[in-house]
Amino acid sequence: MIRKFIDYITIERHYSKLTVQAYEQDLKEFCLYLHVAPALLDPRLVTDADIKDWMISLLDAGEKPRTVRRKLSSLRSFWRFMLRVGYVEKDITRAIIAPKMDKPLPVFFKQSEMQLAQEGMDYADDFLSVRDSLIIDILYQTGMREAELAGLSDGDIDLQLCQVRVFGKRRKERIIPFGNELAQRVQSYQTLRNEQFGLTNAPAQPLFLGNKGVRITVDQIYKIVRARMGEVSTLKKHSPHVLRHTFATEMLNNGADINTIKTLLGHSSLAATQVYTHTTFEQLRNAYLQAHPRAKK
Repeated sequence: MIRKFIDYITIERHYSKLTVQAYEQDLKEFCLYLHVAPALLDPRLVTDADIKDWMISLLDAGEKPRTVRRKLSSLRSFWRFMLRVGYVEKDITRAIIAPKMDKPLPVFFKQSEMQLAQEGMDYADDFLSVRDSLIIDILYQTGMREAELAGLSDGDIDLQLCQVRVFGKRRKERIIPFGNELAQRVQSYQTLRNEQFGLTNAPAQPLFLGNKGVRITVDQIYKIVRARMGEVSTLKKHSPHVLRHTFATEMLNNGADINTIKTLLGHSSLAATQVYTHTTFEQLRNAYLQAHPRAKK
């Protein structure tokens, strides 16, 4: 039944490759806990106590509540599918309460750090330097995810209208605008890329290429961002997702409507976007405490 579920979320629901892999791994780990092969799992024989015990064992082993919640979410999706196809009569995961966790505020890079990240890279003219600088700039100016960036092709970028078509989670399409300066940088990069690998612009041509001339991977993008931002930022995290947080926070700080930010980020729920309002409030609060003469009285 696990295989049928994986086929369902892959073929019919069009979940991303990484999401499918995570669901499958979580279900395999649950089977391992039950001492049953994934191919032999019969959901009708599983009880809610089995799931609760598994969650407790994960927490006892040092797993973070966030991780356990995600694994429970995988089981919930699986049981909803089982109920939908009529293999089980009830969803035993509905009564299970996920472990509570603190929601840390998203971290973001300062404008001065973003400026430092571009300095020194903007004047280099070799392919790798131009590519790496553009990757950081696009993530910063559009707020897209690293997987979305890796999936871009030339046909997704409209340099005349200054907009990019992005396919997000579950293949949901959205359009993100950008400025003329970024359009010029993309065009210059494409010219350099084509000279480097003997290519021409084509709709299906991957926009960003790795060192060997094939489509860049998510891991390569992560390493590029971590290496460069690690040189200029004091944050502990230097991932592409921090650039996404930076985009959202700066948009909000400069007057953008939260619903606009939600659309640009590709969030399905406004609640996922509202976390950035808390970040901005923290900035305002800290500024008040430092500046107002009676703030500390």
